Amino acid sequence: MRPIRMAVLGAADIARRRMLPAMASVPEIEPVVVASRDPDRAAALAGEYGLGAERSYEAVLRRDDLDAVYLPLPNALHFPWAERALEAGLHVLVEKPLTTSRDHTARLQLLAGGRGLVLMEAMMFVCHRQHEQVRALMAGLGTPLAFAAAFTVPPRPGADIRYRPDLGGGALLDTGVYPLRAAQHLLGPDLRVAAAVLRHDRALGVDVGGEALLLSPDGVTAHLEFGLDRPYRCRYEISGTAGRLLLDRAFTPPPGLAPTALLTDPAGAVTKLPLAADDQFAALLRRFARAVRAGRAPAEDVEASLAQARLLHDLREAARRVTV
Repeated sequence: MRPIRMAVLGAADIARRRMLPAMASVPEIEPVVVASRDPDRAAALAGEYGLGAERSYEAVLRRDDLDAVYLPLPNALHFPWAERALEAGLHVLVEKPLTTSRDHTARLQLLAGGRGLVLMEAMMFVCHRQHEQVRALMAGLGTPLAFAAAFTVPPRPGADIRYRPDLGGGALLDTGVYPLRAAQHLLGPDLRVAAAVLRHDRALGVDVGGEALLLSPDGVTAHLEFGLDRPYRCRYEISGTAGRLLLDRAFTPPPGLAPTALLTDPAGAVTKLPLAADDQFAALLRRFARAVRAGRAPAEDVEASLAQARLLHDLREAARRVTV
């Protein structure tokens, strides 16, 4: 069976470090061309993998040797270029978040569905096998009571696109989507926002950190922390009536890393539980290829992306903004 022929729109660091190596390792995917507004960057990245290079995204969408595109563009460019790619008849894999707004996400999903094309959000971490193992372990925690997740990183260089409001920058859409999606993944899609705070940097014009408290229909709380302004943390924890489970490196484990969950019993004794190593980028690409061959994205992926977009919208609406 012929592999899915893909283009990469944008010479982003995530494409160079993680996605293109994963594409090269997955037989179901064939990377074909890289495009960038900077021709030198496109040529350099394409040269690393023996691919073609294009000087414009428009040129890629006019080609007749592609099945799909991967968009690692700045957040504000996801919607317009995903829309154009779908209108060109291409399947689309978009870096998280799918778009910067609830309405744009819904519009793209309607467009993809109407044209019989696959639109998927590249939320890689949920494809890692460790999270299914965590789900199985949750049965031993008793009645769930609370969930806590954090994804925070130290400040970036001043010119980083994450600090560009015109490009959809800010901590909520960069690191905040991870703990939010983890809460949805483990507690269910029907979470609501109980409270939220966003730390808004006056000079940069974006939120650089924040916290949120979510509530599930059955009363489980989810405390989320995210930021571009504090020490590195990448973990989540689930507490129940019969124990507590902690998973570190939850969102960005490198390929080959064998994760370890820490299980604490009611008496405070801690047990280390080895989990399966995985390459979450390769797992996502295999999922995308299966969807393209089936002619539709998995219903649970479509529903999760839209639920996430709605929850991000509600969080922004409910948030108290603290200016720093």
